[in-house]
Amino acid sequence: MPMKNPPHPGEILRELYLEPLEITVTQAAAGLGVARKTLSLLLNGHSNISPEMAIRLSKAFGRTPESWLQLQMQYDLAHARQRTELLEIVPFALLSGEPILAGD
Repeated sequence: MPMKNPPHPGEILRELYLEPLEITVTQAAAGLGVARKTLSLLLNGHSNISPEMAIRLSKAFGRTPESWLQLQMQYDLAHARQRTELLEIVPFALLSGEPILAGD
């Protein structure tokens, strides 16, 4: 079952990795080979984990790149669901190979 409001991956990175290891943003950015601003944007929820960043995080903190991308996808999907909850979307169904409106 998907989480209704999962934390941003940057929050997870900060709380589960940087803070317990007492690593500063500057130190982590240097270790990851990225600009401090790039990491700061991620940690503050203003940017997303890209595939390249997922690989960097994996090498630095030991999770798989897929797990970092999964965190991002869960966050993005939860927010997309919230934004589209009230949209009136017409579901389509396939019957005999021809698309029809559901309920027709």
